[in-house]
Amino acid sequence: MATLLLKKSYLIKDLKEIKFKDLWNDHGIFTTMRVMGKDKKILFFKEHIENLIRSLKIYGLNKTNLKKNIFKIIKNSLSKNTNYNHLLRVAINKKIISISLRKRYKPKLNFKLKLLNYKRIDPSHKNLKYKKILSYLKKLDNTEYDIALHKNKKFLETGTSNLLFIKNNRVYSPKNNFYSGITFKFFCKKIKINLRDIYLKNINSFDEILLIGSGKAVTSVFRIDELKWKRKSLNFFNKFNKIYQKKINYA
Repeated sequence: MATLLLKKSYLIKDLKEIKFKDLWNDHGIFTTMRVMGKDKKILFFKEHIENLIRSLKIYGLNKTNLKKNIFKIIKNSLSKNTNYNHLLRVAINKKIISISLRKRYKPKLNFKLKLLNYKRIDPSHKNLKYKKILSYLKKLDNTEYDIALHKNKKFLETGTSNLLFIKNNRVYSPKNNFYSGITFKFFCKKIKINLRDIYLKNINSFDEILLIGSGKAVTSVFRIDELKWKRKSLNFFNKFNKIYQKKINYA
């Protein structure tokens, strides 16, 4: 697992700092944001926080001044002297706000997926029920591997990101039982993404598979050994990556 460079927990009622708790598997919500540069630029910050608050309301966990207090904790936690290339996680349950920071490592071009027959609990929300997924991810080098979740022989998402599949110059995404991440929603406004069931048995009809998310940014999958699938092109990886890099430069 990644080394946490910063880890702090606070009581929601008075912001008193307590011993760090990661909150994994609690009843709660989290979001992971990419922090960049000495100016502490957080990519899609507004969208992440708004989505976090919206999900907390659905889970019955939103509190008065919670959004304001999240801003305060983040501002006080990030250093003025660090050149950031990090991932900031904010996790919240009924009583606690926890934040942690880890270095972001760039995925390699030979990136691979391993299959896991599993659907997340309430996949439409970024909830904290992640113990099973984390138990698999901690065994892998996250610059080379992620796990592709599937159920009923259909792809869903990965342990960290959304999945996109490219065939005949068209982009497809699984249509059910996955979390529509902030990066995914950004690309939906830029490129037409068709929602459909993606069956494991049909994977070899696709030319490219991409991961998109805060940590993986835009990552091209080189192969899936269990399905004997191998990348045929980098065309759409280059297209998506160009759009993403432009967003970073002008964020």
